[in-house]
Amino acid sequence: MSERYVLAVDQGTTSTRCILFDRRATVVSVVRSEHPQSYPRPGWVEHDAARIWRDVQRLIPRALREAGAGPEQIAAIGIANQRETTVLWDRATGTPVAPAVVWQDTRTGELVERLGRRGDAAIVPELSGLPLATYFSATRLRWLLDNDPDLRVRAERGEVLFGTMDSWLLWNLTGRHLTDVTNASRTMLMNLATLQWDDELLGFFDIPRAMLPEIRSSSEVYGHADAVLPGVPIAAAIGDQQAALFGQTCFAPGEAKCTYGTGSFLLLNTGTELVRSTHGLVSTVAYQLAGEPAHYALEGSIAITGSLVQWVRDGLGLIGTASEIETLARTVDDNGGCYIVPAFSGLLAPYWRSEARGVIVGLTSYITKGHLARAVLEATGWQTRDVVDAMNADSGLALAALNVDGGMTADNLLMQFVADVLAVPVVRPMVAETVSLGAAYAAGLAVGYWSDLQDLRNNRHRAGQWLPAMDPGHRASEYENWQRAIECAVVWSRPRPGAGPP
Repeated sequence: MSERYVLAVDQGTTSTRCILFDRRATVVSVVRSEHPQSYPRPGWVEHDAARIWRDVQRLIPRALREAGAGPEQIAAIGIANQRETTVLWDRATGTPVAPAVVWQDTRTGELVERLGRRGDAAIVPELSGLPLATYFSATRLRWLLDNDPDLRVRAERGEVLFGTMDSWLLWNLTGRHLTDVTNASRTMLMNLATLQWDDELLGFFDIPRAMLPEIRSSSEVYGHADAVLPGVPIAAAIGDQQAALFGQTCFAPGEAKCTYGTGSFLLLNTGTELVRSTHGLVSTVAYQLAGEPAHYALEGSIAITGSLVQWVRDGLGLIGTASEIETLARTVDDNGGCYIVPAFSGLLAPYWRSEARGVIVGLTSYITKGHLARAVLEATGWQTRDVVDAMNADSGLALAALNVDGGMTADNLLMQFVADVLAVPVVRPMVAETVSLGAAYAAGLAVGYWSDLQDLRNNRHRAGQWLPAMDPGHRASEYENWQRAIECAVVWSRPRPGAGPP
């Protein structure tokens, strides 16, 4: 009998990838296509959703060709996706009616401020688990409707549809308007307790229910990929960071992962109990298997990690490639008293200070580019520490180990520093493509390709582990210095009496 596979479509912020996995979670083939990033105004970030769909149409057959596989060998397709990005399209034609507004976009700042002054603004975190912020989908959707009155009229009639990127791909692949609980939980429109669109939240944001997709579990058959591979079931849709948690097999309460990329995202599984954060984190859905209760997570989002290395490369010209940051950092033994807070567009978890700005503190004539490189890497470690401390406080579960994935985990100095500042082991799995693997796992479970969660755990193999080695006293004093640097980033942005903008 021919080998069968599961296909993952990983639709990310800068590219789309299609990866075939076998039963042992081995990568059989991988194909990738980058798509353009559009920045039409300061703070605006847009994608061409039609271009992304064309990429998916090309990549799926290519992934099969690279593996020498036929459509009959594909047991199921799973989708992982950039989460809060907002897409609107015409129900009749399937054509986007506006550029996709990306999760990094901050154009809705004034709208968020205005909504935050309302007397009923507290219902947003209470019902959705999310702070009222530009980061999530509802304000982008509201902004699009407010800026085109015709769109609002058509949306109220159900002629214009809304979705995050998973919905857009599901619509094009199957002709059905659906989303899953993880993506819906990132909109500020879903009630975290009922797992359904909430009338109070829809009223608060003035969003027509007629334009919203139906919410499903993360692992079930949504339809068939008739637009590309007729008859092959689409059996999973899951937000990319939740997919990484699932791919890391973090199925038990207290298990956590951090994905280190352009930004970094740390999720802690809290089980079937909805834990509400009082320390600046986001309560969200981790995943839901068909017919089972949802599993929840606490999430801490860090805006700038890998992109700080890119800035050092492209903005400062201190390195030629991203991988050179570790080599440069190893030319010194410490940061020389220098700390970098990369609040290029504010601070996310656990601070949520959109007005904060990046600072470099502790500069003296002693500081070299090696010290700056080390401070760049350490900024990622300290931001991870901020989020983990908040998670431990919220959950009452002391983190025992941190599972890591993403491009920055190739930096051994950084991974050792993360272990040192957290005082727990840091573990990197053999399969680096954990977002895609999580989508594949969820799809394979839905169709019986894998039998249960233990079957998935059996595929897990460790590729690297870093154990904490930093002296506790040194760790404590360095963290105090980091916290003072954070305060500088926040204070710098505050208006000063009698002065213009800082």
